[in-house]
Amino acid sequence: MELLLADAKKIIDAALAAQAKHKFKPLAVVVLGAKGTIIASESQDGTSLLRPRVAHGKAYGAISLGVGSRVLFERAKVEPFFVQSANALCDGALVPVPGGVLVKDNDGNILGAVGITGDLSDNDEICAVAGIEAAGFKADTGG
Repeated sequence: MELLLADAKKIIDAALAAQAKHKFKPLAVVVLGAKGTIIASESQDGTSLLRPRVAHGKAYGAISLGVGSRVLFERAKVEPFFVQSANALCDGALVPVPGGVLVKDNDGNILGAVGITGDLSDNDEICAVAGIEAAGFKADTGG
């Protein structure tokens, strides 16, 4: 199974619906495939210039290391040199805070990752999980 553009659009639509439901700040959403390529990306009106890149960094860190970005956040606290080294290997594209969530199928295979930013990281993660689950996939935050 592979994450398709239609799936990515469903994830984004549901994530933004969760943003509206919770009245979170405007979000940027990036959906990556299993190889780290961008399938779809969308930014709401009112997001700042760097938000799409931050969203990408959350998803890219998750897909690159095979764990939700919450794991990277926790690991950065106890092993900052590991996360710093991984970020260097990713050419500085890794953003180790919650909001980067793996997309998995029912068998636990990684199909891609979603990165969201714009509100508090925990709120970004809530929207990512909502989008992934609404599209019929399993969300792995690393928590």
